[in-house]
Amino acid sequence: MDDSLPTLFGFGLTLACLLALNAPSDAEAWPPLPQVDTHVMMPAQEWPYQPGSRTVKLYITYPGGALDTVDPETGLMLTLHNWGGTGWTGTADPEQLAKRYNVVAVCLDYLQSGPYDATAGPPYDFGYLQALDALRALYFVWHGLDEIDKPFAKDRVFATGGSGGGNVTLMVNKLAPRTFTCVIDKCGMAKLSDDIAFGLPNGTRLNAGYSRDPQSDRYLTKDAQALRFVGHPGHLATMRQLGNTAKLIVVHGATDDICPVADAREMVADMQAAGFDVEPHFITQADLDGKALKSTGHPLGDRTLIVFRFADKYLLPDSPDALRREGPADFERKDSEVRYSTANGVYVIDYVSGCPVGRFEQE
Repeated sequence: MDDSLPTLFGFGLTLACLLALNAPSDAEAWPPLPQVDTHVMMPAQEWPYQPGSRTVKLYITYPGGALDTVDPETGLMLTLHNWGGTGWTGTADPEQLAKRYNVVAVCLDYLQSGPYDATAGPPYDFGYLQALDALRALYFVWHGLDEIDKPFAKDRVFATGGSGGGNVTLMVNKLAPRTFTCVIDKCGMAKLSDDIAFGLPNGTRLNAGYSRDPQSDRYLTKDAQALRFVGHPGHLATMRQLGNTAKLIVVHGATDDICPVADAREMVADMQAAGFDVEPHFITQADLDGKALKSTGHPLGDRTLIVFRFADKYLLPDSPDALRREGPADFERKDSEVRYSTANGVYVIDYVSGCPVGRFEQE
């Protein structure tokens, strides 16, 4: 079963998203922006494997614990949990991020959060709807601040995540190529390789539970696999054409065999060849400090301190090297120009209503 959606159905979801965000009668579906740090339930795009309405839990942390502490210099930052986790397990602590960088920190239980069994239920999404969930969560905060005329720094939009959350971090930058100022990937998966997709023997222990059998409901199409290749040269070219300028920091253990370091090195090389602003840190024994960095393998170390160590100069508001994004974000552009061509069609990330909706258009 492909994760793509028919064009008409995708349009219907776009329209539904527009109505949900603007129609007073749908106030229950889209909760108001909370006044203090808390969690809310947010409607999400339908998952073809389990048709019907779907919601995800969104955690919001303000710089000072309350909405009224947001000021014109406050940015937004996703911090995304690991494969099998919830909340902010395996990633940077949202409270520390909010205070240190003056951001509204956003976590969420995206699609298939929590324990995953490759032998039961649908295959692992691996960064497509998961990234759309994260982008929708970010948009929920963005839109909520706009709705109450609360000024914030729309040019300071960041993301980080560890392991599976690193993969989603990479994918949000791909699916919203004109939105992020800086993203920090900590030991994330760079591609849905055959090894990971099919749980091949003698490889990584990751198993996304897909099938090579076209008759199986777990069948992985070449199109779906290509979209999940963050270093895909053709897709990188598309991102560049769209104007992606995000600083991408990659922190990966030099001996990581769970989220294979070879895949991360390939991705970095592809990005460098395409002219991306990518800063790789492949951690060796010489880098270990016993605090932020404790391992050259998959755990790496303290995933909050890792962000501080490698991204402070770019994220601290008063840093001479602090980054700002130029131009409007995807949410503001309200177009459907984010399009990634694959063997049999094109993936469209539609921002016509501001709220992102993904679909696959088969050729």
